[in-house]
Amino acid sequence: MRSIGFAAAAAAALGAFVPAAHAQHADHADHSAHGTQTAAPDALTQQAESVLVAYREALVARDEATMRMLFAADSLVFENGKAEGTFAQYMEHHLGPEFGEITQFTFTNPTVNVRMVGHVAFGHETYRYRIALTDGRVIERDGVATSVLTHKDGAWKIVQYHSSSRAPRPN
Repeated sequence: MRSIGFAAAAAAALGAFVPAAHAQHADHADHSAHGTQTAAPDALTQQAESVLVAYREALVARDEATMRMLFAADSLVFENGKAEGTFAQYMEHHLGPEFGEITQFTFTNPTVNVRMVGHVAFGHETYRYRIALTDGRVIERDGVATSVLTHKDGAWKIVQYHSSSRAPRPN
């Protein structure tokens, strides 16, 4: 069985640059796509945060349909130093096969923070997760994730996501 690394992806994530996928979702030369964006900046921040929380909840529930709706079709996913491709590819070759090996998946002490930069939301999350496997093993990790979301057609989508995790360290 493969090493269970997908839970590290359980938070949303990315580094400090905006991906090429962003350019396809937020053309700043043409702001017409944002004409329907009537929510106040604080409301937009809360909406973006809710997408990241929904992703974590969908991971716990192993709800593939909900997870797919939260990501842009041309999203980019990175986990623990590996480029996983689009979310659809990540689901097909990584998450999907691992879901069958999990009997329980929980998060403790999750945090979610989002900051807006123009028409883009940058997310930062911290968490601890615990995964119980069908073979009796239990995996516990501390994780962090960063994400980039864009707002299009009235909805936030994750366009880039990066997560990493490590074994918990004593305080």
